[in-house]
Amino acid sequence: MNTTEMILKRRSVRTFSVGPRQEDIDKIMAFAATVKNPYGLPIEWKVLSAKEDRLSSAVIVGTDTFIAGKMKKAPHAEEAFGYAFERVLLCAEALGLGCTWIAGTMDRSAFERAMALGEGEVMPCVSPLGVPSEKMSLRETMMRKGIRADSRFDFDALFFSGSFDTPLSPEKAGDLREPLELVRRAPSAVNKQPWRAVVVDSAVHFYEKRSKGYVNDAGWDLQKVDMGIALCHFAMGLEAQGKQSSLTVADPGIAMPPETYYIASCRLDGAREEKE
Repeated sequence: MNTTEMILKRRSVRTFSVGPRQEDIDKIMAFAATVKNPYGLPIEWKVLSAKEDRLSSAVIVGTDTFIAGKMKKAPHAEEAFGYAFERVLLCAEALGLGCTWIAGTMDRSAFERAMALGEGEVMPCVSPLGVPSEKMSLRETMMRKGIRADSRFDFDALFFSGSFDTPLSPEKAGDLREPLELVRRAPSAVNKQPWRAVVVDSAVHFYEKRSKGYVNDAGWDLQKVDMGIALCHFAMGLEAQGKQSSLTVADPGIAMPPETYYIASCRLDGAREEKE
């Protein structure tokens, strides 16, 4: 299955028939060690056992295996984590395993203890790993209905041409249609889909449409993790087309709607990467 098919077919899995084989865990961890993010921030990955590490998540049934990552707090840490962890989880998907992003529905203190967080470190999210069950638990079924997990905003509600005043239709997106569709299908916290993008010439500028309640007292923004996932999907969509791109952080000054914040720009001309 190619990248596009895998992303379009994936779904968040919370009900499992059995945990992963050790050989698959080894493959995932070997791949994770090679994953880079556009911000150059290091992330340490670890596979955890619910039994051995005394972990729990109220929404997960049928597996005791979790994968998590930790990193130092830094500018763009949220986006970097989202970008890298999505690559790791898509590797698991390619091996036939199920997974889902978890940030709140878990005993966070227990997971952070198992990850041995040091000073200034964060563990943004975790995911279970296992073979998807043929039948969802009632708990998962109700949860998916509650967040309308299978629905997505329309293409032209998320993507724009030149400015936020001009919606971009799939028909007018040209070669960007498929990469942007992969962004549209990305997973996000409570399916809020915070990503917005404005296409201007050879650049696609990404923005966060922020919802209330996703920034904690320390300033950590969970929806920026979602933005990292979106950036990952867009990059993978371009890669599937054989195209090169670079990520820059340089606000183009486009007028933004309320509660909308600039995140990054993807330049399709292979320009040198810049970071702030």
